[in-house]
Amino acid sequence: MSACPPVSAAILSVVVRASHVLLIRRANPPDQGLWGFPGGRIERGETIMQAAERELREETGCDSQAQGVLTAFDVLDRDDAGAIRFHYVIVAVRCADTEDQTLCAADDALDVGWFTLEQIRAAPGRMSPGLLELATLALSDRGIAPWPTPAGRLHSTHTPPQIAPVIGNTAS
Repeated sequence: MSACPPVSAAILSVVVRASHVLLIRRANPPDQGLWGFPGGRIERGETIMQAAERELREETGCDSQAQGVLTAFDVLDRDDAGAIRFHYVIVAVRCADTEDQTLCAADDALDVGWFTLEQIRAAPGRMSPGLLELATLALSDRGIAPWPTPAGRLHSTHTPPQIAPVIGNTAS
């Protein structure tokens, strides 16, 4: 009997600009070729917030500050016999929109662009599973879970939407 693989932790970096979310088109499995939020594994010794900032920077060139947790969920992959091949706990982290940065697809990203919910709904076969639901949550006024700063103060649980012009959408 083989040992069960450990549960792995990963993050998604969620950036909102007006009524748009920042997405990448994935170069590698899982979801190769599909649009989704930037993200990846949390490295040993790295906090959730540090991982969100790093993955966003690596995949889009966007240097941002993580603001707080939107939600968390499980991804389980099973073989034909029902055995678990892998189990990820994924934490979706809201990151600040810095507005003034040039985006560039890199690392695990083939492309990067800003999408509305209507664009996501119109192309479900081009989107990662669960993307519409997470984008809807990100664009809602529910806010983020507070998290302590090094000084021990809590960040606000609500970040007002940024009102800024949307610059170029490379998605087609």
